Amino acid sequence: MLRIFLFEPPNRRIQPERYATFGPKFSVIYRQKNNYIIIVILEENIMEIREISTNKEKYMDLLLLGDEQENMVYKYLFKGNLFALFDSDLKTVCIVTKEDKTIYEIKNIATYERYQGKGYGYYMINYIIENYKNKCKTLLVGTGENEKIINFYKKCGFKYSHVLKDFFIKNYDHKIFEDGKQLKDMVYLKMEFE
Repeated sequence: MLRIFLFEPPNRRIQPERYATFGPKFSVIYRQKNNYIIIVILEENIMEIREISTNKEKYMDLLLLGDEQENMVYKYLFKGNLFALFDSDLKTVCIVTKEDKTIYEIKNIATYERYQGKGYGYYMINYIIENYKNKCKTLLVGTGENEKIINFYKKCGFKYSHVLKDFFIKNYDHKIFEDGKQLKDMVYLKMEFE
């Protein structure tokens, strides 16, 4: 997308041509001509997160990457807030549920495999933290005993909370494997807010 603005500067001049980049998503070119400044904004596909309130089932294929049993996803799909991250197209989804008056939980976060490792999950987690830090005292996230994923959440600022023993064995109709290891316990991490 290309946007062009033309205005008369208030008693000041700028360099004949100036180029500035604001993050990875758009750039601005300034040009001064005949007492006017021309601003050209070159926008790439702007990353945005939308809250999805209808047709949540449409995102099931991606949600199943985060929680591979459909009936488990349906337990929280409609009671939770669904967020979708778009960067030209859908990249990541996340569901957050209210568990108590002051506790929310990230129930599911998933990024399409071809986009993993590009920062979309980290961007989504930070968005959730910013949006829930004034709504609750505790934000929880549960995951299997996968050190890589646990370290990802720790990098985002979460700390160890507790473990639900045999969660994946008791609640799923098949064995769940991640990185070649069968998951048994649910490891909970938490972030506390003032």
